[in-house]
Amino acid sequence: MAFGYIIFGLIALFGWLVQSKLKSKFKQYSKLSLQNGLSGREIAEKMLHDNGIFDVKVISTPGRLTDHYNPKDKTVNLSESVYNERNAASAAVAAHEVGHAVQHATAYSWLQFRSNMVPMVNIASKLSMWIIMAGLFIQSFPALLPLGIILFAATVVFSFITLPVEYDASNRALAWLENKNMLTPEEQAGAKDALSWAARTYVVAAIGALATLFYYVMIYLGRD
Repeated sequence: MAFGYIIFGLIALFGWLVQSKLKSKFKQYSKLSLQNGLSGREIAEKMLHDNGIFDVKVISTPGRLTDHYNPKDKTVNLSESVYNERNAASAAVAAHEVGHAVQHATAYSWLQFRSNMVPMVNIASKLSMWIIMAGLFIQSFPALLPLGIILFAATVVFSFITLPVEYDASNRALAWLENKNMLTPEEQAGAKDALSWAARTYVVAAIGALATLFYYVMIYLGRD
């Protein structure tokens, strides 16, 4: 049990370090103004059009780090700073989100798989912890704990499926930025560094979810 707490502590510490590094990187590259003078919105629209996509809208969404692509209404949602600013960080984020739109348009298999899992994972994420807690305290219903673990396992699978989707979107973004000579070498390096640290947050989340799953499985096996 103590070993489990140590593992969780290390993962939490690593996650905090990655998040802190990510924030500092984006702050650093937000000060690196683009020589082409394009805003995040203009970067996104140009990448969409260069990929033959004309039915996706680029819109501004409130908040910070709220950037995402919505396949249901075909919108690239950029946070206000990314949408308006003209720096390496905004270019990286805007191009990354368009990378998801390109995945959607080209029927990228991992994105389709993840999208198909969303309804099930939404239910599993809401119920799994409650069922696991009930299974831990109400031992007269032995099926509760394994049921909760199975539901939680679905969210773990989802977190790992997210990894190739996110890495591929970044690769598409960086390839387009480079091939179209959108950025200077310094700006390109900054965009690549920022997206690399962003991707690591998904890796940490996946590892943390897997460690939690193993923890619950060990509790179940120990009980038996």
